[in-house]
Amino acid sequence: MLLWGWPPARGTGRFVAYAMAATLFLARRIMGPMRMLVVEDEAHLAEALRDGLVAEGFAVDLAHDGERGLELARANPYDAIVLDLMLPRRHGYDVCRTLRGEGVWTPVLMLTAKDGEYDHADALDLGVDAYLTKPSPFVVVLATLRALVRRGSLERPVVLRVGPLTLDPAEHRVSCAGSPVQLRPREFALLHYLMRRPGEVVSKSEILANVWDEFYEGDPNIVEVYVSYLRRKLATVTDRPMIETVRGVGYRLSAEGA
Repeated sequence: MLLWGWPPARGTGRFVAYAMAATLFLARRIMGPMRMLVVEDEAHLAEALRDGLVAEGFAVDLAHDGERGLELARANPYDAIVLDLMLPRRHGYDVCRTLRGEGVWTPVLMLTAKDGEYDHADALDLGVDAYLTKPSPFVVVLATLRALVRRGSLERPVVLRVGPLTLDPAEHRVSCAGSPVQLRPREFALLHYLMRRPGEVVSKSEILANVWDEFYEGDPNIVEVYVSYLRRKLATVTDRPMIETVRGVGYRLSAEGA
C-alpha cells in the first residue's frame, strides 16, 4: 500500500533522492554490506567501534596489532580502514607506508590519541586519507568513513610530477625545475593536494576539508594565506605562475609542461 505523497512524482528532487536510495538498497542486497577493517589495540574501543559500525550496516573485521592489520588489509578488499597509530608489533605509520608502497589504496582513517600537528602532517604524507584524534564522537568517525567511501580507492603515485614540480610524500621533498623547495608541513600538504588534481579548479571548501579537516571551524581565509605562502616559495625557483586564482570559484595548479 502506498502512503500519501510517496513515492514522489517523477522529476522532483524527492523522486531523485528516492531513486538513489532504492538503487543503494538494491546494490546492498546484491553486493552485501560495505566492509571495514578496524586496527586498534585497545580491546574495549575496538569492540565499541565494531558494534557501532555493525549497527550502521557495515561488516567489520578487527585486528589488535599492526602486523595482523597489515595481513588482513593485504588479503581483503576493504571499503575503508580505521587505523590506530601506536600499535604493538607494527606501527600505524609503517602499516600505511607498506600498503601504499605495495599499491593498496584502500582509504585509511587514522584514529589516534596523538594530536600534534607534525603527527597529522606525517600521516598525510605517508598516504593516510583522514586523521581524527581520540576521543572523537562516533558520529564524526562515521561521517568521515562515509566520506572516504564516497571518494573511493583512487591510486596515488608514490612520487607526484606536475610540470616542473616534483613531490615525494614519503621523503617529504619538493623540487621545482630541479631546485629544492623547503615547505612547512601545511604548505606541503596543500601542494600535495593540488598536485593530485592538476589542471582542476578546487574550491576553498574542498581544500579545507582535505588539507585541514572536514570539520574545520576556523577562519576559511586561512586557505588564501597558505596559497600566498606557497606562491612566494615557488616564485623563488621559477618565473612561471604555478597556482592560478579562479575568481569566485577556487584555485588551479597549472598542469602544463615545463
